[in-house]
Amino acid sequence: MRRSLEVWKMGTVNYLEALKLQEKLASDRKALKITDTLLSLQHPPTYTVGKRETVHNLLIPDSELKAIGAELHYTQRGGDITFHGPHQAILYPIVSLRDIGLGARKYVEKLELTMIELASMYGVKAQVGQRCETGVWVEDRKIGAIGVRISSGITSHGLAFNMDPDLNYFKHIVPCGIADKDVTSLKKEADVELPAEEVIQEQLISCFVRIFGYSDVILKDKSVL
Repeated sequence: MRRSLEVWKMGTVNYLEALKLQEKLASDRKALKITDTLLSLQHPPTYTVGKRETVHNLLIPDSELKAIGAELHYTQRGGDITFHGPHQAILYPIVSLRDIGLGARKYVEKLELTMIELASMYGVKAQVGQRCETGVWVEDRKIGAIGVRISSGITSHGLAFNMDPDLNYFKHIVPCGIADKDVTSLKKEADVELPAEEVIQEQLISCFVRIFGYSDVILKDKSVL
């Protein structure tokens, strides 16, 4: 069975704008108005807290966020506090799990595999974490985060892979609630020179398409939005 995926390449998008867009697309997907859709983008510096509202893992006062050029937003995704920012490749899939025949656990595993495959293209051996450690790791250093929302079988939010973000932003949080582990990036771990970030983001999309088994891909440049 052939499956279609529409990919929106969006450039840098404000977090709240992307959140509103995901909500609209998820509603449209549920109503069968659109096909499965994948948003590929980056965010300005942003901390996000999941539905458990573990804001205690933000280590600086709200008043200091402006000084470091970051925003804080509460979301309905799973997972703990995390950071999104420039030089991080983000994918937000708006897909019907029923249509692709996946449960929530298998879906998350495929998101992990998407980032593991990308890392391997640059000679970086990444793997899933230990029990209760979501995301993707290089030894005990986290290179990719996952936080998803599933409502009526439709996914939103997704994954964030560290290409070369400013890792100092992670020092102001307990990333994903895990206090004794570091955060890393493809730039730090790879022994080869990296191509332009647009190329890496394209490769991440390709890994997603292959792992999730889409046969027809429609690319749309939405950076003007």
